[in-house]
Amino acid sequence: MRAAGRRGVEAPPAKASHMDNSAVLIYDAECAMCRASALWLMRLALSGGELEILPCRSAPRRLRFPHITDEACMTAMQLVLPSGRTLAGADAVPELLRRIRGLGWLATVFALPGARPIARRVYARIAKNRMRLSCER
Repeated sequence: MRAAGRRGVEAPPAKASHMDNSAVLIYDAECAMCRASALWLMRLALSGGELEILPCRSAPRRLRFPHITDEACMTAMQLVLPSGRTLAGADAVPELLRRIRGLGWLATVFALPGARPIARRVYARIAKNRMRLSCER
């Protein structure tokens, strides 16, 4: 199983959450930039109950999503869709945008030729250097 892969990964069905139709964003809560980004996204998506966030290294995440390793979610954010499908890193961005009222149109940018590979490279570079950019450990 490619838990840390870039493309969507089919996962076993997750246990039902209190928000059955919401996606779950799993992020590095120890990183200030990641934490602020996750909270910002959740606030934007909150009105429709479209997004739940869970810290990567939390017991609830490990219990509900055991197929996602700590290594995978410390490498890239993981977005678990209501279907159980998991998207990682830049591949999660269009789905996150679709869940935010008024920003869904931006998801179409990722469908343009060449946009996805560029987004993956940019995301990987930011994720790799996030500690130097703004995080404290």
